[in-house]
Amino acid sequence: MPRQARLDISGALHHIMVRGINQSDIFEDDQDKTLFVERLGQNVIDGKCSVYAWVLMDNHVHLLFKSGQQGISAVMRKLLTWYAQYFNRRHRRTGHLFENRYKSILCDEDKYLLALVRYIHLNPVRARIVTTLKKLDRYPWSGHSAVMGNARQDWMDTVYVLSQFGARKKAARNAYHRFVGEGMAMGKMPEFTGGGLIRSKGGWSQVVSARRRG
Repeated sequence: MPRQARLDISGALHHIMVRGINQSDIFEDDQDKTLFVERLGQNVIDGKCSVYAWVLMDNHVHLLFKSGQQGISAVMRKLLTWYAQYFNRRHRRTGHLFENRYKSILCDEDKYLLALVRYIHLNPVRARIVTTLKKLDRYPWSGHSAVMGNARQDWMDTVYVLSQFGARKKAARNAYHRFVGEGMAMGKMPEFTGGGLIRSKGGWSQVVSARRRG
């Protein structure tokens, strides 16, 4: 069966997942993660995109990404091509690093934005890499620390995330923190990796039809 074309339009919200081939690690150490984040940030700025949530795990990456005028494909192609070449060169390996193409799920922003921000940022908790919310507040490989003001990621749109919780930054940050804490007990949630907008619109054909209508 041929692959479905990506619905890659300006201003669309996507939950992007990048996985290592055969579940292999795509990060060996903090240097790999640091350079990946730096290049991600530069590509996001160049592509005039918005990132609301992100997390790096050893063998996969999650991004909540609103595309700019170039869409997501150009940004992700630049990022993943560069990183695969860097990783293979540094670690003296050959062959594919990532599992097929990255997975991109078009999401209904009004319905899924905050739930996905929480779901993505809690990945280290579900994996038991981080055991408390206090530790997550300063965990360097998740966008949660930037939303909490404990890390500086100028390319991440933390202002928009906090605006969903209130007009005043301190009160909004506290409300966001409570919201994330309430999700600590949640396990894996397949509905957040299955296509929010596609499901809510009634299937791929309905989404394509909606695109044609603008």
